[in-house]
Amino acid sequence: MLYLIGLGLELEGISKKGLEVAKRCKRVYLEKYTVDFPYSLKDIEEIIGKKIVSADRAFVESMEIIDEAKKMDVALLIYGSPLTATTHIALLQEAKRCRVKIEIIYSASILDAVAQTGLQLYKFGKITSMPKWDIGKNFMPNSFIDIIKENLSINAHTLILIDIGMNFEESLRQLRISAEKNGLELNKIIVYQSLGTKKKKITYKNVYELEDENVRKPYCIIIPAKLHFMEREILEEIYTYED
Repeated sequence: MLYLIGLGLELEGISKKGLEVAKRCKRVYLEKYTVDFPYSLKDIEEIIGKKIVSADRAFVESMEIIDEAKKMDVALLIYGSPLTATTHIALLQEAKRCRVKIEIIYSASILDAVAQTGLQLYKFGKITSMPKWDIGKNFMPNSFIDIIKENLSINAHTLILIDIGMNFEESLRQLRISAEKNGLELNKIIVYQSLGTKKKKITYKNVYELEDENVRKPYCIIIPAKLHFMEREILEEIYTYED
């Protein structure tokens, strides 16, 4: 049987059931290619109490884990909610085709954590992602700008997920360049770093005032639409000047 287990945004966030299942599985993998973890593999091993194997994209997408689950109980640990990434939906499809039993053990995700910004969740539009540019290879996709524009046209906030390994200076530069090229005027944006952990920090500032901000991974960027007065009060009173 295959178990997809959400780890939670902080180390102790794994559910009691998730912990119990991981402990009894014959083999435990950690998916490490969709997020910059705020804690180490060793830390997770100490919580689970057994050796954990790092799983890269090639391994997970090869579906080898399904073959293993035909013979033994296997767990795949995933940061946040197990089904946020479409790769993991593909595991459900393949397991069904191969008649392998699969169970999802949920945990908190980024979609839960962003509520702490004070933004109303039902006012978010399409989620988008920002890939890391490779200027040398002329790889500079900026489709995230189209999503921001589309969301703003219906007065919806935009959550931007940042490519793994990209530091904040790079993502801020890509956002500013893409916005300027596409005629999008940016004002105050929200940066949420170390989401859901004890070191979390939410910053609400003008996009041009964030250059010297020291932002820890993992982090996300939110482009707010027109704010409800309650949203504005929380952002301006709590997060604009927070140290």
